[in-house]
Parts: sequence; C-alpha cells; structure tokens
Amino acid sequence: MTGSSVPSVPSVPSASDASDARFDTLVAGAGTVSVDGWDFSWLDGRATEQRPSWGYARAMADRLARAGAALDIQTGGGEVLASAPVLAPLTVATESWPPNIARATALLHPRGAAVVADSDEPPLPFADRAFDLVVSRHPVTAWWGEIARVLAPGGTYFSQQVGPESVFELVEYFLGPRAPEERGARDPRRARDDAEAAGLEVTDLRAERLRIEFLDIGAVVYFLRKVIWMVPGFTVGAYLPQLRSLHREIEEKGPFVAHSSRFLIEARKPEQPPAGLR
Repeated sequence: MTGSSVPSVPSVPSASDASDARFDTLVAGAGTVSVDGWDFSWLDGRATEQRPSWGYARAMADRLARAGAALDIQTGGGEVLASAPVLAPLTVATESWPPNIARATALLHPRGAAVVADSDEPPLPFADRAFDLVVSRHPVTAWWGEIARVLAPGGTYFSQQVGPESVFELVEYFLGPRAPEERGARDPRRARDDAEAAGLEVTDLRAERLRIEFLDIGAVVYFLRKVIWMVPGFTVGAYLPQLRSLHREIEEKGPFVAHSSRFLIEARKPEQPPAGLR
C-alpha cells in the first residue's frame, strides 16, 4: 500500500484576526486622508454629533447680510463663512495655519472676501473701529480687548465657542483624568466677564452639551488628527494600545459616546464707552 498525504484544511481566520484586520484597514484609511480645512464630511456615516439649537451658521449669515464691514476671526478653511448666501460688502477673514489659508483663499476670494494671514495673537492687523460685525466660530482664544478695539461703536461680536470639558470622555480615554483647572477652562461665564471687562455689553449667552457617537476607530483617528488640541501630539503609533482597546470596545459594545460643549455669545460695543474705559 502506497502512502498518501492528507489534504490540508485551509485555516479559518479567528474572530480576533478579523477584528485586527478591520482595525488595520480603518486606521490606515483615517491616517492618510487630508485633515486640511474645517470640513468634517469625511465622518459622514462614521460619527454623529448633535448640533446646537441656535443654528450658528444661519444666524451668522443673517447678520452678515445686514453688515457693512465684517471680520471673521480664525476662519479655518473658510467653510462656515463661505456658507453665507450674502457677505458684507467689505468682508475679511483671518487665519494662521498655511494649509487653511490656501483653502480659505480659494473659497472666499471668488466671493470678494480677503483672507489675511495672522498669528491668532494680539494685535489684530486692523485699525480701531474698522468693523461693525466681528464673527468667529470655535476660536482657540477670544482676545476681547482686540475684539472691542476693532469694533465700531454700536458694532456686534457674534461667536460660537467650545465650552468646558468638551469631548472629555475621549480626551480622558487617552490621557487619563484631567486636572480641575483644565476641566473648568472655557467657562461661558468667564467669557461674559472678560467681554464686559473689555467694555462690551453681552446681549446673549447660551450653552449646551451635545451627544457625539464615534461609530468606528477610523472616526476617532481622523477626529484626533484634525482637532489637534484634544490629545496634543497624537499619532497612531504613540497611542496604538489605546486605539486597539477602544476598537475592541466599539466592536463589542457599540459606538463610543462623548459630549461636546458649546456656547453662543453675542456682545455689543456701546455707542459711547463707559467712563472708566474712555
């Protein structure tokens, strides 16, 4: 009787192997896509976020249509400003990051708006009383003295800003518990006090916490690459163990839930400054 070999049976990938393969694919895709500008459409189908009830872009557009000279501080890629159907006859935007400057220029120059490269630190490169409307969505810092300086008497500052402990569930997953002073930063009440100290009258102040769901690990990687101050110095290599752990958690339990914090502030420069600020 001659010997015969037993046919080999193809190995079936384990559930763990399949999960690891999905992880590699998701992370590779999210790690190479461009994060220029402030357009988050890549996250469609990968993450969800509630929007504030006040509708900042719509309200900003209404004010721009009635303004004579408007300034958008820290415009990002210009996407929000460009969404307004009508711009003020004189519209200027500032931005500090070179890729965003190029993107904003491409979007806004055809609309007749100028984009000015600026360091996002005082002073603003404009004369006193230059604008009757100043807007800003999610500024890193609101330099209230400069805002008050460039506003004309009777002018308005209108801004949506990031509030305290925004997306801290995700931040603390990677960095651990944050100190109380970090948790208390960006308090809207402090913004109101700082605006009033600069001589402005706060006419509206609202705050909301909004649910975010990250549906896969690629969404997390993309978000942390784009919103660079959440986990400073984030790279996939530096946080690979945490990313793998979070990937398994999402696959086993469903979306990772966090909460963004937003506040709306509107302030007016009086026709006549208070006596102490003259």
